[in-house]
Amino acid sequence: MAKLFDLVAFTHVMHLAAQAGVRYAMENPSSYVHSNIAGLVTLLETCKSANPQPAIVWASSSSVYGLNDKVPFSELDRTDQPASLYAATKKAGEEITHTYNHIYGLAITGLRFFTVYGPWGRPDMAYFSFTRNILQGKTITIYRGKNKADLARDFTYIDDIVKGCLGSLDTSGRSTGSGGKKRGPAPYRNFNLGNTTPVKVPTLVNILEKHLRVKAKRKIVEMPGNGDVPYTHANISLARREFGYKPTTDLQTGLKKFVRWYLSYYGYNRKDVW
Repeated sequence: MAKLFDLVAFTHVMHLAAQAGVRYAMENPSSYVHSNIAGLVTLLETCKSANPQPAIVWASSSSVYGLNDKVPFSELDRTDQPASLYAATKKAGEEITHTYNHIYGLAITGLRFFTVYGPWGRPDMAYFSFTRNILQGKTITIYRGKNKADLARDFTYIDDIVKGCLGSLDTSGRSTGSGGKKRGPAPYRNFNLGNTTPVKVPTLVNILEKHLRVKAKRKIVEMPGNGDVPYTHANISLARREFGYKPTTDLQTGLKKFVRWYLSYYGYNRKDVW
């Protein structure tokens, strides 16, 4: 990192690298601490000493809202009840970035992403693994919450997230320190980036069936205590006000684009599927 900053006087840093996923945190907890906490501190240490100091935009997560049941989730809500280690490391990241903002004058924006999906997405996420298993004729497992309630997510298409990332970079403000010394207060912001339209998981499967033209074999099970939460819903009024964030891709449209990419990327001919 130090060598990189010696070569280039960066004005902005966008930090999207992380160990993601709620369930894997139960199998390999140390990887989350290593990447999401130690990795973040390594980056902040380099940025604080740079001259000029860059403005930083980094990936937090909607998972910081944890066990909150007031919806939609707002940036003003409490975030001290994480439901998973992953969420706890992202919450820790928000506290750590606040410290570096306060002591060293780094301009920092945290983005709380809500269930990002689309081409080139993470293969461990439900929409991706459902697609793979439906095409392979395998049974998909759909979790249900308390009292047989369907889980719902505020699925947000990648193109909308990218617009939010660029908007937050463009409005990030400036860091006020140099060489590790603060010269005045710098902006510190957190924003929700979601779609504002939660969709139930069985509905997601219905849409995938339509686009794949294959019926899914479904197995409905009660949600295990693995850190997942039953419902997410973003209030995006702050991001809309600050940089005009306005998602435009609904789940039907976004999944159609994803399926088209998936079939092409993994070498399916249409006749293979249909």
